[in-house]
Amino acid sequence: MAHPIKTDLLVIGGGSGGLSVAAGAAQMGADVTLLEGHLMGGDCLNYGCVPSKALLASGKAAHAMQAGAEFGISPVAPTVDYAAAKDHVAAVIATIAPLDSVERFEGLGVRVISEYGRFLSPTEVQAGDTVITARRIVIATGSSPFVPPVPGLENVPYVTNETLFDLREKPDHLLVVGGGPIGMEMAQAHVRLGCKVTVIEGMKALGKDDPEMAAVVLDNLRAEGIVIAEDAMVSEIRGAAGAIEVETKDGRIFKGSDLLMAVGRKPNLERLNLEAAGIEITRAGIKVDDQMRTTQKKIYAIGDVAGGLQFTHVAGYHAGLIIRSALFGLPARQRVDHIPWATYTDPELSQVGLTEAQAVEKHGGKLEVVRFSYSHNDRAIAERKTKGLIKVMVVKGRPVGVSIAGHQAGELINTWSLVIANNLKMSAVAAMVAPYPTIGEINKRAAGAYFSPRLFDSVLVKRVVRFVQRWLP
Repeated sequence: MAHPIKTDLLVIGGGSGGLSVAAGAAQMGADVTLLEGHLMGGDCLNYGCVPSKALLASGKAAHAMQAGAEFGISPVAPTVDYAAAKDHVAAVIATIAPLDSVERFEGLGVRVISEYGRFLSPTEVQAGDTVITARRIVIATGSSPFVPPVPGLENVPYVTNETLFDLREKPDHLLVVGGGPIGMEMAQAHVRLGCKVTVIEGMKALGKDDPEMAAVVLDNLRAEGIVIAEDAMVSEIRGAAGAIEVETKDGRIFKGSDLLMAVGRKPNLERLNLEAAGIEITRAGIKVDDQMRTTQKKIYAIGDVAGGLQFTHVAGYHAGLIIRSALFGLPARQRVDHIPWATYTDPELSQVGLTEAQAVEKHGGKLEVVRFSYSHNDRAIAERKTKGLIKVMVVKGRPVGVSIAGHQAGELINTWSLVIANNLKMSAVAAMVAPYPTIGEINKRAAGAYFSPRLFDSVLVKRVVRFVQRWLP
């Protein structure tokens, strides 16, 4: 027998976006029901952002033992306990997990049902033996690894980001199919932990980023020993555990012991029965408008399942829009020009707004591109982190995009997200006082590079200064 529940807001999915909506709405007085049929915290906590950064930290620690010669420290070959590194990953997840737990959310007043949700109508969802009728519904089911139908793959053992962190034995030679952020981050983590690593990318590695900036990162990864094969479209995979072969369409064959498939992600739609709710989908995910509403105006979709930028912080941003719209009835439209992203390799790679190529296409002759090299930053020199570059795309004094490759690029991009989000000019960054010596000075120096030719190469400025000097007492 079905048990009926009525609620103000039903959230389907307990990942970062869904949890943010549920927590905010419940604390503001709404009756909130949350459905999660698997793990609270979703992909980010359990398979994505958190474990990948934890494993990168293990790799960084191992790498530091071998990279001290230029600091006067004798290099030492680390002894890597791969299983212990995975214990570190598990401990990090366990430390954060209580913040996303059923107990915490029930304490906030959220009704949590540990079941998947299935639409019965535009206002009804079944979860186990419970039928929930909701005034507003938010779909936040996220995404999962996309595994392409490569011939032979079904007969070969492989891992995705959902199973990689369960491995306890260190791969001898890890083959990574996919040269995007997930593939490149895990490639570097493993080469630093003592594995041989080959990345096989059908197009260009880190191909969604500015090619010049991506090259800074890829050159360093190759220098660390990672083989990166580009324009290598996989045609067949064969072999067995410990002896796997990946063949590409141009006849190249790559051999390794283990295989990581990291070619992209797909929205989690299968269990939802969206047809019953009259919700349209596209190839990318659920179709939404600029207010994150589906084709049913009282049903929203946020995060990865909505088919846009697939980042945890984007899901959190969407959650804020839903709180404003669904709870207060206020207009809240998404924008993407101020959304940053980062790849946490060493060096890091980050972007907000338009790349140089995109800015050229959109703004043409109105565009100015400002560049500043890490090699001119004193803190980067002191820490031997001089491989890097920032590019700022400026139109009429306002940045429309920023690309950064280098040490702490993921931190530096925050300033530019703030600037673009608030429509600030380059003068706002130039007016900032950064403590010396910091990597953060790179942002200010980039703004300075924009104004320098206007001040120091201007005949008019020099004439004004000479005139003023004649009359000053």
